Amino acid sequence: MSTTPRRALIVVDVQNEYDRGGNLAIQHPPFQETVLNVAKAIDAATEAGVKIVVVKQLAPETSPVFAAGSHGGELHPEVAKRPRDHYVEKKLPSAFTDSDLEEWLRANAIDTITVIGYMTHNCDLSTIIHALHMGFAVEFLSDASGSLPYANSAGYASAEEIHRVMTVVLQSRFAAVLKTDEWVGHLKAGTLPERDNIPASYQRALSKQAA
Repeated sequence: MSTTPRRALIVVDVQNEYDRGGNLAIQHPPFQETVLNVAKAIDAATEAGVKIVVVKQLAPETSPVFAAGSHGGELHPEVAKRPRDHYVEKKLPSAFTDSDLEEWLRANAIDTITVIGYMTHNCDLSTIIHALHMGFAVEFLSDASGSLPYANSAGYASAEEIHRVMTVVLQSRFAAVLKTDEWVGHLKAGTLPERDNIPASYQRALSKQAA
């Protein structure tokens, strides 16, 4: 039986709001680097015949971010100028909530989604967990995504900390986490990326602590 996944590339919220000058400018990894990997992943998917879904966050005209009709709310040119097979608009973090994404994926016999875009710790995370609960296998390209720093009543975390911790947590259970070039290699070779589990991740951590 073939183990080759039937993939769809899910391009989450690659909008101008995350670019330099936007109200949510991505800090780590830098947006200017990661958006090029977004473009590379879309091009590789197109070449490999992998279906592409573009997701866009919507907000009212009065919203401080992603306001309807604003420059920040529009798709970034690197995504807007590239082909796509399906388009989803959303108002909540998960691309599955109140959208036809699951129905479209099922209709196209997709069993694996590859998530790229922004932000690692918010819409990517929500979409990935939602997909896992629906029975999809998930891949996440960590250099085609990014995070912001946060400070609130719970404390402070840098963008690097948030992105790094999220990728470790995702790899432990929710998704196969890999770089864009690695993913392109798997597309060309028809191979599967490494997946992990919580017990193994925990035991490795104990070994590092004891070293």
